[in-house]
Amino acid sequence: LPDRITKLLVRDIGLILLFYLAFYIFLAALFALTMYVMLQTLDDHRPTYQDRLSTPGMMIRPKGEQLEIVYTVEYTETWERYVSALNNFLSPYNDSVQAQKNYECKPDQYFIQEDSGSLKNFPKRSCQFKRSILEDCSGITDRYYGYDKGKPCIIIKLNRVIGLLPARDRQPPYVTCGAKVDDSDKLGELEYFPPNGTFNLMYYPYYGKKAQVNYSQPLVAIKFLNITMNEDVNVECRINANNIPDGSERDKFAGRISFKLRINSRN
Repeated sequence: LPDRITKLLVRDIGLILLFYLAFYIFLAALFALTMYVMLQTLDDHRPTYQDRLSTPGMMIRPKGEQLEIVYTVEYTETWERYVSALNNFLSPYNDSVQAQKNYECKPDQYFIQEDSGSLKNFPKRSCQFKRSILEDCSGITDRYYGYDKGKPCIIIKLNRVIGLLPARDRQPPYVTCGAKVDDSDKLGELEYFPPNGTFNLMYYPYYGKKAQVNYSQPLVAIKFLNITMNEDVNVECRINANNIPDGSERDKFAGRISFKLRINSRN
């Protein structure tokens, strides 16, 4: 009798193990099938679902520490890191690099590159943005970007958003900068590059990193011509466009960027 009971227990345990083995194999197969079906719905070049902000963020270069740019004109060591940061940032925008990698687009209109039915138009071409467009803030004619003269350049970029068409009626988005209320008399005159601080429409829409591998974000440079020396000046720059809503107060980087600029001088 004990041997019979033992055999029954072994058989029952074997059946239970066999059941769980089959059960987990079924679950694994079901999971693999579900993942396979889901992956078939994904596009390698464009997100199927895009939960994005309606207002793209902005950022400056150089950004300093905590968006504060502070230096003394007479002391090279206080501003050379900003010059180095701008050189590194702008090196992919060298005219020779852009001419080699990117396409000379027709300005003032969207560069639409649609697929042809099931035939995917990849990789998509990207428009040239040559650093020479930034003129006095390109680092070509003035290798110190004005920092040695107390007339520094700040470069602004708009964050990439796939499929964004930032304007209606062919009116390009543009950047405006101003001082915060308490510093309005300290800012002085500004100069924008390209003229009027515009982002040309030919750089839109953006199709994604994989689809548009050589994409170069358009830039706007602001040169501070006669800012008040030896004082903090709080600056805010905004994107203005008839197809981009104003940013929310809860997100200080949505459609705008605030930073502090202080240029010290011993003279």
